[in-house]
Amino acid sequence: MARLKVLHRTVYRYSEPVGFSEHRFMCRPRDSHDLRLVDTGISINPPATLRWIHDVFGNSVLVATFADKAAELMFESTFVAEHYPAAPDVDMVEAYAERLPFSYEASEIPDLARCNERQYGDPEHRVDAWVRQVCADAGTDRTLDVLIAITHAIKAQFTYEARDEEGTRSPVETLELGSGSCRDFALLMMEAVRSLGLAARFVSGYLYDESLVGAESGMVGGGASHAWVHVYLPGAGWLPFDPTNAIVGGRNLIRVAVARDPSQAAPLTGSFIGPANAYLGMTVEVKVSVEEAVTQGAE
Repeated sequence: MARLKVLHRTVYRYSEPVGFSEHRFMCRPRDSHDLRLVDTGISINPPATLRWIHDVFGNSVLVATFADKAAELMFESTFVAEHYPAAPDVDMVEAYAERLPFSYEASEIPDLARCNERQYGDPEHRVDAWVRQVCADAGTDRTLDVLIAITHAIKAQFTYEARDEEGTRSPVETLELGSGSCRDFALLMMEAVRSLGLAARFVSGYLYDESLVGAESGMVGGGASHAWVHVYLPGAGWLPFDPTNAIVGGRNLIRVAVARDPSQAAPLTGSFIGPANAYLGMTVEVKVSVEEAVTQGAE
């Protein structure tokens, strides 16, 4: 078990005071069997009227409305959580799903349908060709081995680049450029496994490992929000795969939101009201630290 403290601060700056539309902030993980929230905090400037909602996926979303103009807009979230990551229980995968291709149970198909569909144009079938080559190189039809091969192939074949600007590149664009951010790689993997008939969804949250984050040969994506993929395997459920770092399993991943598409899991969305040239830029700061766990019963 790891006890984690996460700070996420986003600041927008403008050349003059501007107004603000409604903003939506996705920053609060949901308590689950693998994550227990201990403490949370929110700070927003200028002051806003706040309300919490659950979106269509059950994610917690903070909705902020503003009355005042300002030349700077700041959102800050902090939380302390206890993380109980477990290795993927691959032995629980149903026998019929151990090899590709397979079909989901009829009772699950209606709920998985949109996560099972290709959702980005690929007229030349470049994503299909890329993932078929990865499967051929892997030399196996075992479902989990194929997923691991795809995760490792993205890490090995593509160059990571941090991008603060909004939006996610299409899978075809990522293939053409040979580079991308964590969200670009997550979307590429989602569409690749969907082409194999598997259900996948986008996950946003945070990455931690004090010994590796920011290290030259360690994990990349620390210092900002992170993105990865869930793939649904019958019997084992939604399993996490991080193609940016070739991580299988959720040991270093703190889940905040899940969605069918990256646009539905953006950490912060909203707009300003004022001259278009008033916008000067934004900064994003994320700090994840591992604290000493407190033993139950200790004084």
